[in-house]
Amino acid sequence: MTPRLAPAFLTTPLAHRALHDVTDGRPENSRAAVQAAIKVGYGIEIDLQLSRDDQAMVFHDYGLDRLADASGPIRQKSAQELASIGLKGGNEAIPTLPDVLELVGGRVPLLIELKDQDGQMGTNIGTLEAATVAALNAYAGPVAVMSFNPNSVAKLADLCPEIPRGITTSSYIYEDWGPLPKRICDHLRDIPDFDRVGASFISHEVDDLTRLRVAELKSQGADILCWTVTSPQIEAEARKVAANITFEQYLAEFPA
Repeated sequence: MTPRLAPAFLTTPLAHRALHDVTDGRPENSRAAVQAAIKVGYGIEIDLQLSRDDQAMVFHDYGLDRLADASGPIRQKSAQELASIGLKGGNEAIPTLPDVLELVGGRVPLLIELKDQDGQMGTNIGTLEAATVAALNAYAGPVAVMSFNPNSVAKLADLCPEIPRGITTSSYIYEDWGPLPKRICDHLRDIPDFDRVGASFISHEVDDLTRLRVAELKSQGADILCWTVTSPQIEAEARKVAANITFEQYLAEFPA
């Protein structure tokens, strides 16, 4: 049976990359941003990338340049090296998934996105999924996993069938997806793998929530989340379709 999201995932706004704000010393996916979200009571969405020694690191980009005081691919540095590289806009380094799990401690829902490690949304995956599941084995609390790569979600179904899983979904506008071939964009756009991977939810691009496939999945009982809401006005429109939001750049209100 496909596991469903805990009720908290549908009632607690999810802070995108945690409650980040570099003007307050809280970079994306940082411990400070995680702690700030917990203090307010928000759920948390984080991203995972792999280190050179196959550790799950809480970091969004494939390259270090934008977010950290270093350059080059994150995959070329060990977890120990990354632990000494500062995040821009804060006073801490890149955390591991176990670091964040210890901080959250089950107090708020935690939505974990695994970044595609294949490069083409293909089947050359497995290491990040295994590292994620190893970290989650001892974790107690509301947690769910997702990825843009459906093959990653399928691997998670094999490794941790008890954890709710979903697909991060998009309009797949060609210009926004750079080197990803158009044929793959065209394939993924209509979310054909939802049943195959045993998903129970999607987190869909907020500007594309009116897509017929989203309505179809919702009518079939799928939970619809969305990314990334950046204002109360956008939130009001998104909630006409989505059960919950992933937000940033403002403080979302808790639904009545």
